[in-house]
Amino acid sequence: MGGLTGEKRKELLSQIKNGEIDIVVGSVALLQKDIKFKSLGLTVIDEQHKFGVEQRGRLRKQTTPHWLVMTATPIPRTLAMSAFGDLDVSVIKHCPPGRGEVITKWVDRKNQQDAEEFIRQRLKAKKQAYFVYPRIANTEANGDIKAAIDECKRLEVEVFPEFTVELLHGQMPSAKKQKIMEDFRKGKIDVLVSTVVVEVGVDVPNATIMVIEEADRFGLAQLHQLRGRIGRGEARSYCFLFAETESEAARSRLEVMTKSNDGFQISEHDLKLRGPGELFSTRQHGLPDLKIANIIDDYQLLVMARKNAFELVLADPMLTKPEHKNIRRALLSKFGDSLGLADVA
Repeated sequence: MGGLTGEKRKELLSQIKNGEIDIVVGSVALLQKDIKFKSLGLTVIDEQHKFGVEQRGRLRKQTTPHWLVMTATPIPRTLAMSAFGDLDVSVIKHCPPGRGEVITKWVDRKNQQDAEEFIRQRLKAKKQAYFVYPRIANTEANGDIKAAIDECKRLEVEVFPEFTVELLHGQMPSAKKQKIMEDFRKGKIDVLVSTVVVEVGVDVPNATIMVIEEADRFGLAQLHQLRGRIGRGEARSYCFLFAETESEAARSRLEVMTKSNDGFQISEHDLKLRGPGELFSTRQHGLPDLKIANIIDDYQLLVMARKNAFELVLADPMLTKPEHKNIRRALLSKFGDSLGLADVA
C-alpha cells in the first residue's frame, strides 16, 4: 500500500471507500488519514509490538470494528488489559507439527570462539545461520557497539572464510534485499549478517543458528521474535546471545531467554521488569496508575474488580445515575479525552 502512487493509489482508495474490496492487506500505510472504509467490520493487527497505541487506535476514529491482535510476545500493556481491561486472550501453546527444539545459550566474550567453532560445524553440515546486530554501521556516537557492516567483513575474512557470508540491512534497495533473501532461502548463502530487518516475516527452515550480538541491548520482545526465525524445520536449532553486561535488568532478560520459549512467560517477566504502562495513555510500559495492587501478585483480585466494574457499566453505561455521579466526575477529571485509549489493545 505504501509503495503505491498516482492514479493506481487513487483508484485503490476509491475502491476501499466504496466497499468494492472485501479484504485489504497492508502495512502501517493503511492508517493514513486519506484512507476511508465504507464499513470496516474487522481489524487484524499482526506483530502487535510493532505498533504504537495511537496507531492501533487510529482506525477506531472512523468506526468501531471487531479487533484481533496477534503477537508471539505480548507487550506488558496486553497482560494488563487481560486483567482489568476489555480484552479476551486466546493462547496457541503448541508449535506447528514438524518444528524442532530451539536451545538458547547466553555466551560471554571469553567463550565466543568456542561458539563460533560450534557454528562452523553446523555450517559444514549444510545448515545456515543468522548473525544479527543492533546497528548497521559504527559512528562516533556508537563506536563501542558492534555493527553489521564491520562484523560482516570480519566474519567473511577471519571467522568463516570457507563459507558464503552476505550482508542485509534496511537501507538497501528493496530489489537487492529481496534477491539476498531469496538466495538465502535457496541455500546459496551460508551466513546472513543482518540488523533486526529479519525480525518478522522470514521463514527459512534450513536456518538453525541465530546469533544475536550485543544481545543485552535488545528488549525481550525483540529477542523472542528474532529467536523465532529459527526452529522452523525439524532439525534442532540454537540461539546464541552474545553479551557481556553488568546491568541487572539486562542480565535478567538474558537469563529468562535461556530458560523459556513461552511468549507469555517472557511477557510476564517483561511486565515485572518494565511495568504495564498506563491504559489511559499511549505508554505501553512503565509504572501504572495503581496505588496498591500489583498486577502479577494481585491478579485474582483485579479480575474480581474487573467483573464488578463491567457489571456497573452494564447497568449504567454513562454513569448518569445519582449514586454514580462521583465516579463519573472523577473519571472525567483525571482522564478527560484520553478515556478512549483504555480499550486499545
